[in-house]
Amino acid sequence: MVEQTTVVPEEAIDFAPLDKILDEFASIKGAIIPVLQQTQEVYGFLPAEALTYIAERMRVPVSQVYGVATFYAQFYLEKRGRHIVKICDGTACHVKGAGEIVKVLEEDLKIKAGETTPDYRVTLEVVYCLGSCGLAPVAVVDDEVVGRLVPEKARKIVSELD
Repeated sequence: MVEQTTVVPEEAIDFAPLDKILDEFASIKGAIIPVLQQTQEVYGFLPAEALTYIAERMRVPVSQVYGVATFYAQFYLEKRGRHIVKICDGTACHVKGAGEIVKVLEEDLKIKAGETTPDYRVTLEVVYCLGSCGLAPVAVVDDEVVGRLVPEKARKIVSELD
């Protein structure tokens, strides 16, 4: 006897918001990028099921949708945390200690840069220029620029996130 394994997604996706997005762009040929942007706004990332659904509805190969989603750095294929912490490690920030800040946050959060905590509270990212060299080392925490960081200040900011 052969057992069948059923794979159940972590969370069922509600396609109703996606249908509205796809309806809005139905008459616009080649609108994959704005569809993906709005899809990511709704779900917080681009779930595989949504990418397949987009391909079906737009009548394009799934590989084309994935190609666009993986080409642009603005798109995320994995669920991200409620809080996004981006530590700059560009030249000025690196020289002024960004590496130590990353190390402290990795230890506190028990994740590596580029990962998300298991409870989806925080995603920690290293970026290579935030354009605020005069504030080095600098981070962006939930779209708010925080400058002149030291490890303890970064630790405090992250610990106070809900």
